Amino acid sequence: MFAPARAATLLFPLAMLFAAPVPAAEDPALLRDLTTVLMLLAKPCGDVVSAKRQADNDHIATCKDGSRYRVFVNAEGRATAQKL
Repeated sequence: MFAPARAATLLFPLAMLFAAPVPAAEDPALLRDLTTVLMLLAKPCGDVVSAKRQADNDHIATCKDGSRYRVFVNAEGRATAQKL
């Protein structure tokens, strides 16, 4: 019984050494929020399918139709979207 426990103790750090990082899944709430912001700003998008965070309150949103927008909060504190 001692041998399996010792083997697991030795193999666990080795497994962690070779483990690849898993990319973060897209946050569905963030994608919905960006879709809503673009809709309220009358930007043609449909659904946001992916988003890349640039900084706090600053994202690059990719739409279902392939268009991309930079969605951010401007100096006046208002949500803004720029087509890329």
